[in-house]
Amino acid sequence: MDIRIPELNQVLIAGRLTRDPELRFTQKGLGVASFSLAANRPHKDPVSGEWKDDTTYISVNVWGEAAERCKDKLKKGSPVMVEGRLINAEYTDKAGQKRKEIKINARRVQSLAKSGPEAGEVPPAREVEEKAGAEPGGGASGIEEIPF
Repeated sequence: MDIRIPELNQVLIAGRLTRDPELRFTQKGLGVASFSLAANRPHKDPVSGEWKDDTTYISVNVWGEAAERCKDKLKKGSPVMVEGRLINAEYTDKAGQKRKEIKINARRVQSLAKSGPEAGEVPPAREVEEKAGAEPGGGASGIEEIPF
């Protein structure tokens, strides 16, 4: 029996930054911002009846101009939504041990702190260019936004 499994690697997660974004640059001058995200899942303990949080911590990398905007606009505690794909990262820690980690390579980072253009989505540069070249009102449904 031949089973076809779709190749899908997409993640959408919301949480708060556990530290300020750290901005570095590659040898070719491409910016990369790194931060860690804490995502909580509230649940009721079946024994005690108390509400508790399960917290998942995940590292995030943001590339290009979006990395620089993340560094400028986000800080520890900022609520964000991250869309991207999972990647495997291998590194050697300070003790010389080889470690593996799953990270998110972000395609889009959106601040959830407040509404308005100054705190909105932080898209990668290529998305900005694609959107600039798109036809007005050319969403998937073809419906234009009504300005009122």
